[in-house]
Amino acid sequence: MTIEVLRTKIHRITVTEANVDYIGSITLDEDLIDASGLVEGEKVTVLDITNGERLDTYVIKGERGSGMVCMNGPAALRVKVGDVVIVLSYARMSVEEARVFRPTIVFPNERTNRLKG
Repeated sequence: MTIEVLRTKIHRITVTEANVDYIGSITLDEDLIDASGLVEGEKVTVLDITNGERLDTYVIKGERGSGMVCMNGPAALRVKVGDVVIVLSYARMSVEEARVFRPTIVFPNERTNRLKG
């Protein structure tokens, strides 16, 4: 048996752009992608702390060091510029693996979306 567990979390970043006329996805600063261990094209869940929305999409690389967090396509109708979000990814693994697995959790600066330190 396998279960789905939290693999990565980017905690509290601020949406900087929303582009409804884009094909779809969330564009993230490449520094955030690298720090969290996300992969371009990976499915993620976006939790909007500002309005309670929850949606699934996939990751696109944005300019490194830009602080970019852009909601694209239909997601731009549900998550607005200035909203604070959490980005999660999950992995499937055995119960035994899950008992010892520890997710990667990143806490960037909420105002700039840049890594602290």
